[in-house]
Amino acid sequence: MFWLIAIIIVILIYILFEYRLRKPDQLVLYEVNDKIGKRKTKFYPRHFSLVLPKTTYSSEIDIDATAKGSLEIKVKLNLVASLSEKNIDSLIKVGGWNKNAVSKSVKEFESIIESLVKDYTDKFEIEELSSEKIQNYISEKLEISKEKYGIEIISISVKSFEIVDSKIADAIRQQESARILEQTELLNQKARITAAKAKLKADEEIVLMENELELKKLELKQRELEKESQLADKKTEEELKRKKLNLEYEKAELEMLKNNPELLLLSPQAAKLAEASQSLKNARTVVNVSPNEISQGVDLISLFQNFLENTFKKSEHKKDKQ
Repeated sequence: MFWLIAIIIVILIYILFEYRLRKPDQLVLYEVNDKIGKRKTKFYPRHFSLVLPKTTYSSEIDIDATAKGSLEIKVKLNLVASLSEKNIDSLIKVGGWNKNAVSKSVKEFESIIESLVKDYTDKFEIEELSSEKIQNYISEKLEISKEKYGIEIISISVKSFEIVDSKIADAIRQQESARILEQTELLNQKARITAAKAKLKADEEIVLMENELELKKLELKQRELEKESQLADKKTEEELKRKKLNLEYEKAELEMLKNNPELLLLSPQAAKLAEASQSLKNARTVVNVSPNEISQGVDLISLFQNFLENTFKKSEHKKDKQ
């Protein structure tokens, strides 16, 4: 019984001493039959496993390079990397089977980056180089880090690009300043030309709109004149019709009086003429004439008959002419 308790205690001590809890930011590896595997359990034996951090690794790379013509330049890069779980075999080959495998692999990759930058700057004149161009060139070469070095580059950027010779640096800055000023002037000129074209186009559109408005006004005025002309014509036609009707009525009336002369005594004109010819005080009819005034009435009737005869003669004379 004592030995059983002792064995249990020894096993517990061994477990407490050997096994460790795997943290979320750790990758636990083990080797079996020359193959590398990943432990997914919460606990792992520390002497039979390799623990690698999943955290990012940051570094700053100072590169002393030269441009064409052996002009010295300094380039500073910022690198952020982490291990690539899909390329663990490459990571172990470069960094070895130890907990510093990631940092060693990143260091190896930094040397590759340094050689790439130096090879690139040697091909160009110093005024042809810039941080953007170096950045773009390095970014094109990042895929080699996953397959050959087992790391994944999260970001890499050019922190600074400096020319060692201060005189050359001043000359380059002045040249760059002149280029920027020229480019700014060109942009301003283009902006002015664009604004002038836009203003000209707007003025043309305004003129066209004004012309269209004037044409519409003229069209409306013409329509108004046409309507007024139509109304005047219609009014003239109505007036002519009315006068024609009056003439026809008078003609018919004359014709009736010609055929029936006795109707003249019933016409308003005859009544007015009779009333005007009466010498009686306030006389209104021809019936109340006194015997003393018969001679005057006879003369008036003869005068009225002569007037009618002359009227008929004139009417017949006009008809003969027509």
